[in-house]
Amino acid sequence: MPTDAIARFEALLASGKDGALLRFGLGLQYLKTGEAPRAAEHLRAAVRLDPGYSAAWKLLGKALTECANTDEAIEAYRQGIAAAETRGDKQAAKEMTVFLRRLERPPAR
Repeated sequence: MPTDAIARFEALLASGKDGALLRFGLGLQYLKTGEAPRAAEHLRAAVRLDPGYSAAWKLLGKALTECANTDEAIEAYRQGIAAAETRGDKQAAKEMTVFLRRLERPPAR
């Protein structure tokens, strides 16, 4: 259950343990519960702690899209693509490129 995981992760964070993986886990769980703004907060922390964490960039883009922060989501995907390409994570770069194109596409009339 996501709320149990959130409670455990938040307890770790409160105890002084912090890291990109912990923040990614919190972001993922908050996204699962429909709390995209809280998810984005933790995912931003994850990419601050590890700017090369392409999975965190991808999830941040998703959270920002759900928050209707299109410009920020576009930037997250762009940075995520750069991070993925640097690390040779071709699949993540490909996925984020698809999501980025969808956001950049003009709205249908």
